[in-house]
Amino acid sequence: MSSQEELQAWLRLTLEPGVGPVTARQLLAVFGLPDQVFAASVGQLMKYLPQKLALQLATAPEPAIQELSNKTFEWLARPGHYIVTLADPLYPKALFDTHDPPILLYVDGRPEVLAMPAIAMVGARNATLGGSDNARAFAKYLAGQGWCVVSGLAHGIDAAAHEGALAAPAGTGSTIAVMGTGINRLYPAANKSLALRIREQGALVSELPLDTPAVVHQFPRRNRIVAGLSKGVLVVEAAKQSGSLITARLAGEMGREVFAIPGSIHSPLSRGCHALIRQGAKLVETAKDIQEELTGVPGNNVNVGLIGAQKAGGQSRPIPAEDFTPSPEQCRLLERMGFEPLSLDALVNDLQIDVSQATGLLLTLELASYIVRLNDGRYQRVR
Repeated sequence: MSSQEELQAWLRLTLEPGVGPVTARQLLAVFGLPDQVFAASVGQLMKYLPQKLALQLATAPEPAIQELSNKTFEWLARPGHYIVTLADPLYPKALFDTHDPPILLYVDGRPEVLAMPAIAMVGARNATLGGSDNARAFAKYLAGQGWCVVSGLAHGIDAAAHEGALAAPAGTGSTIAVMGTGINRLYPAANKSLALRIREQGALVSELPLDTPAVVHQFPRRNRIVAGLSKGVLVVEAAKQSGSLITARLAGEMGREVFAIPGSIHSPLSRGCHALIRQGAKLVETAKDIQEELTGVPGNNVNVGLIGAQKAGGQSRPIPAEDFTPSPEQCRLLERMGFEPLSLDALVNDLQIDVSQATGLLLTLELASYIVRLNDGRYQRVR
């Protein structure tokens, strides 16, 4: 049997209605490879399947399945497109050893990165500017140490983690974006340019058939792949009810290390991380903490970690303002600040406003005791 015929059988096993991942793995355990499943008689299949499903698998595939299979082979014929099955030597061992490995993976980019030691980084979609900066810094350092950074291509922390890994010195690390859609359905669309860069230095990966749209229930299943590919999972920012905590829980169940970056007690996006730390996740302040925990070998002397807060000095002059209510512009600035110290330039660039406008907003918020100005000139939200 040709490799194309074998791959058609693998594809059909994942496309047949009524055959989920659990049933597919059971059939593989009994019959061997997918082509042997479809060569089995109805009687043999009925020992493990309902009659209707046994009849379905013992006959030729429906036209819709054959059409999608043909479309998949057209996609596969383009440069940089691959399908890696459970029987493929390229299938990542870390994922293979989990209790629920995908039957196959669609890969757009460099499949060899699947074999690299990996660290997952996840967090809030509505990340603060400081949280995104931390994610980029941690990812850049870890990628520079030879780690492949795995995340989910979402807005916020995911995107920042991918960007940080891509910014590492050439030839050191890479990044994998695990998608919750079909490999040809980019979501979110705003991350298209980032996805194109990822496929050049790493890989886009999905277990879902082509054309599968973004549906909420698919993303927790995506998260198990993010955790399964990795030796550890770092949560950068997360609210108390967050999808990132699902990834962390799955990682813990798989025996992976779970790391969390602490934050301000005033920040809602720190509560998920603090909850993980109370439950036993390792608190990390620098990327070197992760490197040393996972390898037992100290990282280099570059101390990349949290944008550390400094003690507020006398330059801030908080004055109580009982009747003060922040304007919409001030609320937007506070939301983007989060609770990490930030420079005036960073805020101006992020908010796309001029310096005088930013200074006016900051001064009013400082007088109302919403923020303080630190000794080094940066600003930090305290309420």
